[in-house]
Amino acid sequence: MNKNIFKAYDIRGIYPQEINEEIIYKIGRASVSVLNAKKIAVGRDARHSGKTLLNHLIKGITDSGCDVIDLDLISTPMLYFSSHKLKVDGAISVTASHNPKEYNGVKICRKNAIPVGGNTGLSDIRDLIIADNFKKTIKKGNVFKHNIKPSYYKYFSKFANFKNKKFKIVVDCANTMGVLELPFYKEYFSDNFEVVELYCDLSSAYENSHEANPLKTETLKELREKVISEKADLGIAYDGDADRVGFVDEKGKIIPMDLITGLIAEVLLKNNSGKIILYDLRSSQAVKEIIEENGGIAHECRVGHAFIKEQMRQEGAIFAGELSGHYYFQANKNGEVSTLAVFTLLNLITETQKPISELAQNLHRYFHSGEINSEVKNKDKILSILKEKYSDGIFSDLDGIKISFWKNPKGKRWWFNVRASNTEPVLRLNLEADNENLMKTKKNELLKIIRDI
Repeated sequence: MNKNIFKAYDIRGIYPQEINEEIIYKIGRASVSVLNAKKIAVGRDARHSGKTLLNHLIKGITDSGCDVIDLDLISTPMLYFSSHKLKVDGAISVTASHNPKEYNGVKICRKNAIPVGGNTGLSDIRDLIIADNFKKTIKKGNVFKHNIKPSYYKYFSKFANFKNKKFKIVVDCANTMGVLELPFYKEYFSDNFEVVELYCDLSSAYENSHEANPLKTETLKELREKVISEKADLGIAYDGDADRVGFVDEKGKIIPMDLITGLIAEVLLKNNSGKIILYDLRSSQAVKEIIEENGGIAHECRVGHAFIKEQMRQEGAIFAGELSGHYYFQANKNGEVSTLAVFTLLNLITETQKPISELAQNLHRYFHSGEINSEVKNKDKILSILKEKYSDGIFSDLDGIKISFWKNPKGKRWWFNVRASNTEPVLRLNLEADNENLMKTKKNELLKIIRDI
């Protein structure tokens, strides 16, 4: 077994060379032990390898004496929903998110959508598989079929407040699991929506489309063009397992994912003044400002869903947003619900009667570099040099290093964050300033240090 299939937050590899029926059977067995489970909900995405892998996962679980609730085709938000709505000890989905069709993998959570990551169970699952010394069980578990979708749609539909507003939306699913989110628009709120579909065909799952990754802005080209040609109110792009979502405004412009956090916060805080909202430390300073302007308490968080969900639980946060398009809601036990993010924006448009571009403009206050990756040889040395060179700023080591000069006079305010990749010899730079010239100057200054050492 290739140990590298065990990532920080999930298990992922190429089928069948790296992840196959034998390995996933053992993942099932080991998961029962690590979760100390008597009943587990399972599902899969629509990849061609998914059905056989799910069957072997189920066999591994039931051979360990644990019952299974088989949900079959699900999105990842449905996985998290099932983990707290069903009487289970955990939930597992066979999915490789936005990765190409030749990949597959596994996402695991405990009851109430608590993630199982590298330090919270995945390494234990890996070690059990390597040891290959599973206990014999006298009685096998039972398998129960269940359709989670109707209760999922019904539960999250209650958060929509579109009144008599009519929307024209373009939805790009990249022929992946966002297709399962379409009934919200086409069935539950059919009177409110005219839906223009882009790549919404699961018969060609993970094929005949662009990469299902709205974080890569090049994947939004067709969506942007279609929004303009159709004169739509909003463009929506789901990622491969529908736990992330990207947005295009009615003018065909991409709305930065961190600014979406601010817009959602604005809506949620109308009835939740004084509540905590988390924003990842790469986000624009405008996100912090908009949370506080609307009566919320803004707390920074580090990158990664396991860290964010843990902080949400500890602090009682009602919502968290990540620069990568993950949006976490207390309403789903701190799990992602991409369509609830869509509903919240549409609620804001309904209430204000303003186009999304005008609403987002309030958060376009500063100049952000976007995330810039640099391949380097000595990550620790570079971080040490940056820390020393910019020691006159306000320092944080929440995630990598973040140094802020935002208390400088206006026109000289800026901050940067540099984080090391866990899997590659790469440093990731995010930087923002209150004017474009300063942003460009500091970006070039930092990249010269990072890339010349």
